[in-house]
Amino acid sequence: MNKPANASANTPMVEAIDVYKSFGQLEVLKGINLTVEPGEVMCLIGPSGSGKSTFLRCVNHLEKITAGRLYVDGDFVGYRERDGVLYEISEKDASLQRQHIGMVFQSFNLFSHRTALENIIEAPIHIKGVKPAEAKKRAMELLDQVGLAHKANAYPVQLSGGQQQRVAIARAVAMEPKLMLFDEPTSALDPELVGEVLRVMKDLAKGGMTMIVVTHEMGFAKEVADKVVFMADGAVVEMGSPQQVLDNPQQPRTKEFLSSLLK
Repeated sequence: MNKPANASANTPMVEAIDVYKSFGQLEVLKGINLTVEPGEVMCLIGPSGSGKSTFLRCVNHLEKITAGRLYVDGDFVGYRERDGVLYEISEKDASLQRQHIGMVFQSFNLFSHRTALENIIEAPIHIKGVKPAEAKKRAMELLDQVGLAHKANAYPVQLSGGQQQRVAIARAVAMEPKLMLFDEPTSALDPELVGEVLRVMKDLAKGGMTMIVVTHEMGFAKEVADKVVFMADGAVVEMGSPQQVLDNPQQPRTKEFLSSLLK
């Protein structure tokens, strides 16, 4: 059965039910089951190639699932179900779904020919129809929140990697998403720039933003996550609070992974 949108006050923000994803013969996701509640921060950890980023891309239908069900705020992602048969929705309808899901990638993906301010106002004006003056006012508020109001007229080439990533986060938040996805947002940064991006993400979490974060930053996961999911070989191996998974893992594969980070 397809779920009605906003079925109840108890509707999870994200619900994955037996989600599979294959690229040809390669099975990347092998029956993922997990739930993210509104206002919750979930951190996905695990070795490279475990399917974390692929799952994140499935949540906003940048990748199509092979089998299973994936819901965001009660809405079936990427498909409609009619008489027990799944039909993929149009790219236009998929784009409408994505409007409510912010995503921040490893690479900053800013428009190189636009200033920080122009990068942030682009989508609200052209996709949501926000008036330019209103979009600029909100963009300046967001730049101030991420500590970059003084860089509003700077182009990406004039910004450090950490500054570019903070602009990318502000750009995603400008669309007022109900869910934010972060795909290893600090992995491309020099170590001294990681902290400034994590601080912005912590502020978002404190503000009640629902977030799924793929990360190798265990300190961040321990401090900010409500739930930590350890994935390996396309499957969820262990899930629980940061204290359960990071401080007292039960599965040998989790213990092996965490011990490898300490070497």
